[in-house]
Amino acid sequence: MGKAQDRLVDGLYGLGWAAVKKLPEPAAVALGRRIADSVWKRRGKSVLRLESNLARVVPGAGPERLRELSRAGMRSYMRYWMESFRLPAMEARRFSTDVEMAGEDILREAIASGRGVIVALPHLANWDLAGAWATSHLGIPFTTVAERLKPESLYDRFVAYRESLGMEVLPHSGGAAFGTLARRLRSGGLVCLVADRDLSASGVEVDFFGAAARMPAGPALLAQQTGAALLPATLYYGETPRMYGRIHPEVSVPETGTRTEKTAVMTQAVADAFAAGIAAHPEDWHMLQRLWLDDLEERA
Repeated sequence: MGKAQDRLVDGLYGLGWAAVKKLPEPAAVALGRRIADSVWKRRGKSVLRLESNLARVVPGAGPERLRELSRAGMRSYMRYWMESFRLPAMEARRFSTDVEMAGEDILREAIASGRGVIVALPHLANWDLAGAWATSHLGIPFTTVAERLKPESLYDRFVAYRESLGMEVLPHSGGAAFGTLARRLRSGGLVCLVADRDLSASGVEVDFFGAAARMPAGPALLAQQTGAALLPATLYYGETPRMYGRIHPEVSVPETGTRTEKTAVMTQAVADAFAAGIAAHPEDWHMLQRLWLDDLEERA
């Protein structure tokens, strides 16, 4: 990406943040739906990849059903962006009133234990809104990791945006993030990680909807190294502006096995929790990239 294109991309996102957050909520919802439908009708690579991924999640779905799901999926994805552009200007009380989290008691008990807590989420619904719910409703800050985006100025925008919601954001690249996360956990802190797609090419192979995929080892390794509770979480959208979620039971560290074996067992358990949430609400899974190993090999 050249410098001119970098400036264009950053400028477009900046315009989105500046303009959309000033729109009345119904207008922002309608705008997001129009954009989603326009993108969906073009049948570009992202839409086709989404349909290919959804075909694994909803086996037996015919072309018409997959098109319906991908259209709903693009609307859900654009809803995420419209909400994200508006979150910094949203009244803090709405982070509690607009989000309902089943299993909240599991999370509160884990936090109260002082062991530290790792919440692992897939790309379902709006994970930023879930983060804002945690900082506002639970009253505690948390630490997360963000993929470095191009251009750098766009990454800086995302960091500033998430920090404005009460998050501590660490860059994904480099080895320093793991050590910082471990320190936060040892002090009883909360760490939230989006963990359904491996960005390191050294993730753990899991069975995911009947085929091999890789997911990050980080959540399981952190739990083993620090003694923190590892809690998978899944989200889904209701009618605007409501979002729902579930905190799943703790994934325990196996009593026997090598660190590699324990990591594999724990990461599979996280993947199984993700699969349950995604299967229940496939239209809210924003996976527009290749995920399964045979898809990655096909590209290579």
